[in-house]
Amino acid sequence: MGLEPLVFRIGDDPPQRLDKALSRDVPEEATLSRTRLARLLEEGAVQVNGAVMRDAKARVTAGDLIEILVPEARESHISAEAIALTVVYEDDDLIVINKPAGMVVHPAPGSPEGTLVNALLHHCGDSLSGVGGSKRPGIVHRIDKDTSGLLVVAKSDAAHQGLAAQFEAHSVERSYRAVVNGVPDAGDPRLRGLPGISFEAGNILRIATRLARHKTDRQKQAVLFEGGRHAVTRARVIESFGTPGVVSLMECWLETGRTHQIRVHMAHAGHGLIGDPVYGGRRKLSEKALSATAVATAREFPRQALHAAVLGFVHPVSGMALRFEAALPEDMTTLIAALRGS
Repeated sequence: MGLEPLVFRIGDDPPQRLDKALSRDVPEEATLSRTRLARLLEEGAVQVNGAVMRDAKARVTAGDLIEILVPEARESHISAEAIALTVVYEDDDLIVINKPAGMVVHPAPGSPEGTLVNALLHHCGDSLSGVGGSKRPGIVHRIDKDTSGLLVVAKSDAAHQGLAAQFEAHSVERSYRAVVNGVPDAGDPRLRGLPGISFEAGNILRIATRLARHKTDRQKQAVLFEGGRHAVTRARVIESFGTPGVVSLMECWLETGRTHQIRVHMAHAGHGLIGDPVYGGRRKLSEKALSATAVATAREFPRQALHAAVLGFVHPVSGMALRFEAALPEDMTTLIAALRGS
């Protein structure tokens, strides 16, 4: 089980439980998460003063000698596939990808192949030092299959822990571009009357609700005001199209990051995304307000018009502030050009 055991002593005034003491005192360079330590305990890989200890609740005292036999990272059961990737940034700890629309992030029963993880296993190869004991990329956030844009993935346990903590703390900058039906405005009495909807200075739309899986359609998320998970989206109009305005390009940014959050929140506000087949974005557009070309292009747009344009975070190992931007993909620039009447 590994080459050399990780050896250290419990420090002064330790927590009463072994698992908490291990989490506090394990050397930082070992990059063992609480979850990983718990698994190693269960596997009998932890010795206290020479005796194997599996009980996470066992009492420890200052000075106890700890030995942890950390096995080498296992090869992932997911197959590596030679799929082209647009790499925005990469180092020993993480990689930032500009994901194309149509690519699933992680293998699932309906999508076992052709995913971002399959592609990363091939691209990264031996540079994956192991996440959770397996040589695999550490997925800390996802974007929908038919949403394009920026995604950061961990290549090491240390990066995985650090990035996950930032996403949990909602400190990661995430800004999206979306093309939506209508033009949200603070003066709209309909919006003012909707629960969870408010406006902040600068005509910034704020949507704050709870979100949970839909009771009858398990592929959808539903807006709730009790139960579910807290979700906050902010959005502002960048440009409106048509006379009067019937479509708008918006910047949306996330305070939280829930499944389908922007899509379901904008639909709740009555401004569903163009092309969204799940949340009602295929609204009929008036040819009196837009050109026939614009109406046809919007009607035929094959996916939700959503792009993860900006991603900013603190490097979990070096501490450097990183910020990346990805230009709109060709299908969205074509859509916007048509809406402008080009």
